[in-house]
Amino acid sequence: MTDNQRAITDDQRQRAELIWDYHQMHHDVRPTDAAIGLGSHDLGVPAFCAQLYRAGLFPTLVFTGGPNPTAPERFPRGEAVHFSEHALNLGVPKEAVLLEPRARNTGQNITFSRDVLTAAGIKPDTVMLIAMPYMERRSFATARKMWPEIEVICASEPLEFDDYLKSIGDEKLVTDQLVGDLQRVIEYPALGFAIEQEVPEDVHAAYASLINDGFTSRLIAG
Repeated sequence: MTDNQRAITDDQRQRAELIWDYHQMHHDVRPTDAAIGLGSHDLGVPAFCAQLYRAGLFPTLVFTGGPNPTAPERFPRGEAVHFSEHALNLGVPKEAVLLEPRARNTGQNITFSRDVLTAAGIKPDTVMLIAMPYMERRSFATARKMWPEIEVICASEPLEFDDYLKSIGDEKLVTDQLVGDLQRVIEYPALGFAIEQEVPEDVHAAYASLINDGFTSRLIAG
């Protein structure tokens, strides 16, 4: 690891893994009317989208996201465009893919994707949200607020925490992101962005202690 890719202690890792597990909804993945691949910095998302499409779990796949807000140079033509190209290279047919290239946050991911589906004549009863593993709960809570009439099933690449840390290569950054997403799960309901989610005491304690340890780069100012 470089100086910018700092390791975390064993104790911090245990607390981070507790939050990691909380962020995942542990839904049973089953067929849905459509799927939405949520933009991010992680090409594991479109790869898993392609895998689920090939398994016949949905007929239509929306990729959503504009330039990545924290790393715009990673996908210069926007997350949706790069994700769709990755999925096409993995065998998803072009006619199965819809693009939503404007969204800059999760609420827009959901509402703009709904609009794209509607414009294509698709009014789903069930939608699968495919995201990074630690974004499942926030995307679920956002979708239930922004699109309450549909049934939401969350899915993400099935990785163990240690395997995800290795795939990203930056334990400090991943822990910062886990903490930042949990802050949003906690605080966004009061802002009208998401439905409220119960946070177990041990998860909240892990969150508070990691903030105290300085894992704060992805926190929103309050």
